[in-house]
Amino acid sequence: MSGSAATMRRRRDRCAAFARDSRGATAVEFALVAAPFLALVIALIQTFLVFFAQQTLESIVRQSARLVMTGQVQSANMTQAVFKQKVCDQILILFNCSGLMVDLQVATSWTSANTGMPTLTYDGSGKVSNVWQYNPGQPGDIVVLRIMYEWPVVLGPLGFNLSNLSNGNRLIMSSAAFQNEP
Repeated sequence: MSGSAATMRRRRDRCAAFARDSRGATAVEFALVAAPFLALVIALIQTFLVFFAQQTLESIVRQSARLVMTGQVQSANMTQAVFKQKVCDQILILFNCSGLMVDLQVATSWTSANTGMPTLTYDGSGKVSNVWQYNPGQPGDIVVLRIMYEWPVVLGPLGFNLSNLSNGNRLIMSSAAFQNEP
């Protein structure tokens, strides 16, 4: 047998032995499944956090609207800063109070009540520069309370993205339209 034929035979035997060896199959299978699995887990966690924050904000708006609707804000002559602090006192660790935006305004009718998401404007340093109204109204007035927060969103794997703002964050908002009690 010539030297080159023996070399070819050894190579073929090694290839056949490598193909029969299944010791690394589990590691290879895990590597194929791990990336999509981790991407799914990250997307689920991020989605959970955004929806949990949204639900928390809904609860805060409901409680804050009750303060206005029952006349507690008006009778205490709360300023905008004091009312915002009352809102912040209800917050869990999810939010930073300095990032909360509180808009409280009187509507002339139910059809003119603005409960939609506002367009945010930014200054040169990237801070929101909108000026929010603060008018708790009088007994019988239709009042709209909107509380907003710019939630930081991490771009997820495989292009999963929950942002709805141009800076890559998500504006979460909750609003309540109600009529003040007499």
